[in-house]
Amino acid sequence: MAETTERALRLLGLFETRSVWTGPELVELLGVTTRTLRRDVERLRELGYPVEATPGVGGGYRLGSGGRMPPLLLEEDEVVAVTVALRVGAQGISAIGEPAVRALTKLDQVMPPRLRGEVAALADATALLPGATDDVDTGVLVVLAHAVRDHVRVRFGYTGRSGKVSDRDVEPYRLVATGRRWYLLAWDGRREDWRTFRLDRMSGVRASTLRFRPRPAPDAVEHVRRAVTRAGYAHRVRVRLTADVEAVRRRVPAAYGVATQVRPGVTDLESSADDLASLARHLTMAAFDLGATLEVLEGPGLADAIDDFTTRLAAIRQT
Repeated sequence: MAETTERALRLLGLFETRSVWTGPELVELLGVTTRTLRRDVERLRELGYPVEATPGVGGGYRLGSGGRMPPLLLEEDEVVAVTVALRVGAQGISAIGEPAVRALTKLDQVMPPRLRGEVAALADATALLPGATDDVDTGVLVVLAHAVRDHVRVRFGYTGRSGKVSDRDVEPYRLVATGRRWYLLAWDGRREDWRTFRLDRMSGVRASTLRFRPRPAPDAVEHVRRAVTRAGYAHRVRVRLTADVEAVRRRVPAAYGVATQVRPGVTDLESSADDLASLARHLTMAAFDLGATLEVLEGPGLADAIDDFTTRLAAIRQT
């Protein structure tokens, strides 16, 4: 019995050092047979540790949420209060949004199941005033953050721009928050390409125990920025502004335009929209706020739409 207990403790220790282990790796490290490993895993489950397993090639074992206990514990009411506050911070997509998600990921890993239920109940009963962001389930953020960190595949249903729903099985690489939404950059093996997914269009998000070897990835922020500005809008334009690129990026959020430096003090801006008049208005006002001149490089009808807006604006000022 002492030997069995020692192996169980060693197994727990291994789960603390890495999220997912294959069966052969554990057999070799513990010096046991496959059958003994399965008995030890079952013993841990009987003791209340949620050991998850995926059979077959690429499968493995991992210790699920609630399976780890931190060396220092908060009181139960403190755990609930801190977690709810972090959920609010994550939903706010403010300067603390991304750190809040990282902290939520750690808390979710150590929180007992009973407390997790209390937090969920309190979160369900809490409403936030509408802000600058879409409604994103922080539980989805936590699942994806775990998967990105642990290099495990995730599966989910996804509703495309046309309303068509498809099942996705991807390698997650990075979560990106824009001024309005959360996006996931992932490698879609079925399509053999990088894809950007809006979190509010995902459903049934679940992480597997199937690990993947990370591949060279594009710059996540730049990839999402370009994907967002080019995603199926009726009008795509490119203009040149006599302003520094960082100033343009501060004025035009990433969700609305991709700013590229041409040379110091000159920036090209790519943007998209369904309403050309609205796009002309926003670009004109951005140029005004930046004290910059605006030149249309690409975009049929944009120059006329800008002229129409400025003419109407001048007419209003004269009345």
